[in-house]
Amino acid sequence: MARVIPLTTISQGQPRQPKPDWLRVRAPGSPSYLRLKSLMKDLRLNTVCEEAQCPNIGECWNHGTATFMILGDICTRACSYCAVSHGRPAAVDEAEPVRVADAIRALDLNYVVVTSVDRDDLPDGGASIFAATIRETRARRPECRIEVLIPDFQGSEAALHAVLDARPDILNHNTETVPRLYRMARSGGRYVRTLELLERSRRYAPDIPTKTGLMVGLGEEYEEIITTLQDLRRVGCGILTIGQYLRPSAEHAPMVRYYHPDEFHALKQAALEMGFVHVESGPLVRSSYHAHETADAYDNVSRASRASANA
Repeated sequence: MARVIPLTTISQGQPRQPKPDWLRVRAPGSPSYLRLKSLMKDLRLNTVCEEAQCPNIGECWNHGTATFMILGDICTRACSYCAVSHGRPAAVDEAEPVRVADAIRALDLNYVVVTSVDRDDLPDGGASIFAATIRETRARRPECRIEVLIPDFQGSEAALHAVLDARPDILNHNTETVPRLYRMARSGGRYVRTLELLERSRRYAPDIPTKTGLMVGLGEEYEEIITTLQDLRRVGCGILTIGQYLRPSAEHAPMVRYYHPDEFHALKQAALEMGFVHVESGPLVRSSYHAHETADAYDNVSRASRASANA
């Protein structure tokens, strides 16, 4: 199995390093991007594409795909890697699920990702709004497949069940980093809780695939990545994304180094060898990157596996 070799390391005190060529993207501005941006503003909707400064916003919005961020744009946690604002959130907007569903119908979307900020101020962490958004979307655009990228709901199994009972097509919850770096990177997050959520989802709704994502570049070691992937396979996670951490500002967690595309390829191969059904791994990969294609690929592999087992 290939090892990850540090190709570009950024030490404390060094001047800021320029982004390598493989991380450079065009500034967005296509007609599809501008139309989607205008619609989001008119409907008073938030997207994680904008709030988290996703480098793929131009590509995804050009194809009419977006990740809707519900429950406001203020997070109750202050994760050191995240560009989303944190503080005291506004009251829950009970009409938001309808507005999101109306936007999905207006755009004729066939695949959407719905995520949220952490809402530790709410008894159910916002699970009821996730469920309502799924149901309203099904009512207005029944052919649309829905992936939810959920917070950990502070470990509430009832909240998780509420989301799963609304029957999303994919349940995504990000692991983000290796357990050693959780205290530094994930305010309020717990590595064991992340694994528990993914395992509970598989037990409660085994027909709904689980998905998770990792960032690299925060200072993790190769062996730690491999151990984390093994942990994720043990709880039945089948879809994986791996991408490069990019520091949003000087106030956020420092980036230790850039990974080369060849290293991302090696990590993908290692994950596939462990049994992950589908893996997206690359410098610009984010949780929702190529989400539609990822779901299709997962379905194709799963069907082929079932057919082989029944042969």
